[in-house]
Amino acid sequence: MDVLILGLVVFFSVHVISTVPSLKSAFTKVVGAKGYKPVFALISLVGFVLIIIGYGDKPLLLAPEWVAPSWARHLMMPALLLAIILQPAAHMPTNIKRFTRHPMLWGVSIWAGMHLWLNGDHASILLFGSFLAYSLWAMFSANARGAKKQTKKVPLKKDIAVIMAGTTAFVVIVVCHKWIAGVPLVNI
Repeated sequence: MDVLILGLVVFFSVHVISTVPSLKSAFTKVVGAKGYKPVFALISLVGFVLIIIGYGDKPLLLAPEWVAPSWARHLMMPALLLAIILQPAAHMPTNIKRFTRHPMLWGVSIWAGMHLWLNGDHASILLFGSFLAYSLWAMFSANARGAKKQTKKVPLKKDIAVIMAGTTAFVVIVVCHKWIAGVPLVNI
């Protein structure tokens, strides 16, 4: 669990820095304007790798804090489809941005919230609870800095492209979940 905690600290420290203007400015002075994105990406990647290693090494002997009701799993798939569709919506022009300023962060919140609800073990609480807390914090922080919804309508084909991209990613994740997370979601 120490590696998981270290990974979460590394990953979220650099992400929190990017949401606090004074910290981001100080960080940029240290690494330079051209170095900001590569250094941010490298630190994030190191944290992410540590998270994966640490979560994979979680102790299985600890009893979970809670067990979700069996019917909750049926809500997981449609909720996660929405969560994954929201990821490309953050990076492409879509009408989704007319309803939320933060499609990617809402997607992360849905993903983390559903996984947290369904996995009550200590490592999952740390992992998914951290992602949920950060995504909610990042939305609050962005709103406080003046984030605005997109008001311009875009062609429907842009929304269809985002839905297709998200659905394709969802299918790949569902099929590969056994190898990604060690938990099979479909029998292939």
